[in-house]
Amino acid sequence: MKLNTQQIKVLRKLGHVLSPVVTVAERGLTETVVAAIEEALEIHELIKVKVRHDRERRIALYEEICQKTGALEVQKIGMILLIYRPSKKSKIALPGAKPKG
Repeated sequence: MKLNTQQIKVLRKLGHVLSPVVTVAERGLTETVVAAIEEALEIHELIKVKVRHDRERRIALYEEICQKTGALEVQKIGMILLIYRPSKKSKIALPGAKPKG
């Protein structure tokens, strides 16, 4: 799945009021952190992840998070990554998205 510009705009608007639900700190992207991100995505679909590393490592971790969880990057600002992954029972209706059924 790939997000179009209109869908990204909707998700960014929804994500504006969110706080980070998971923080990636010194130990990096451990199995426990990946499991926490997976669980949060299944519940909320759209979450913020805080990554506390230097710039180069942070960018690599952003890509790794998306790859391991199957989530789509919506936005990254500083240490905050906003990601989206539709759950089995979609909660967020995106414009132009085909309804599951």
